[in-house]
Amino acid sequence: MKLTKALVNLTALLSFSPAFAQAQPKAGQEPLLVQQLRAVALEVYQTTEARQGAAAIRHHIYAIDNRTIAKYAKADGELVNRWKGSLEGSIRHLNSCFAEEVKLYCANSNFPELPMASSIEVFSTDPLLHTHSLSLGIMDEGSLTWFDRLGNGWLAGFAHYDGQGGTSFKDHRFATIYRYDQRWRRLGGWMIPDSVTRQMQPYAASGGALGADGLLYLSGHDKPEVYVLAAPRMGPKLIHVATISLDIEGQAITWANSAERVLIGISRSSREIRTFQIPSVPLPDGLLRLTEVNFAL
Repeated sequence: MKLTKALVNLTALLSFSPAFAQAQPKAGQEPLLVQQLRAVALEVYQTTEARQGAAAIRHHIYAIDNRTIAKYAKADGELVNRWKGSLEGSIRHLNSCFAEEVKLYCANSNFPELPMASSIEVFSTDPLLHTHSLSLGIMDEGSLTWFDRLGNGWLAGFAHYDGQGGTSFKDHRFATIYRYDQRWRRLGGWMIPDSVTRQMQPYAASGGALGADGLLYLSGHDKPEVYVLAAPRMGPKLIHVATISLDIEGQAITWANSAERVLIGISRSSREIRTFQIPSVPLPDGLLRLTEVNFAL
């Protein structure tokens, strides 16, 4: 498996100045102008496992399938190692992973079984081995699809779907985002704005990553878009501030380098891992970065 580099679209790189689209406001609310931006393609990794998402550390990149994780060398795209769970095992549906130093943290669920239950599975990166598990049990919040660091704790996304894998009393609108402390005790959370859930229906957010800018970047199930969300000063719902077009097919995303704004996504149909330069997103007046929110009363 070899690494190929996509040509940088200089026109797109020079046109990071945002366009705007008006989201549909509720009665009595001011219209919200959502910035319309485009990412620039950087590198492409050919794999056989990139079905759910990808993760990366300094010299390696990881392709994620339902019960398989493959480790590739960034330099030449060669397969280094592969972990594979058994068909009868407890890891059935890895939704996403992110790498941190010598550990790979993955969100696992029992989708499409009901009731929904989730766990966090932890792997060492060298060698690529499963080391331990944190079961979250049955989750009224939905199915755990992604999580990321936020301060000393965690930010996590939970999915509800229409149809298969969903419940009759909660559809895609019930997908939500919660904040937890370091011991996974819930501190609070937010709803996802209607302008984003409409784009994701009948599914929900498959991926999420907190940027170095303190904004949240969400990806859906199949659309070539990432949605950028800020926190409100009042109320329970995040604010949709930008939509970024990029050549992925939904699924999990993660930062290769959040400070340098390099994001990783995948193409399920071609089993490719793709990296992108993400434009900066100006924060509209009156909104907060998620890192600025104080959950203590």
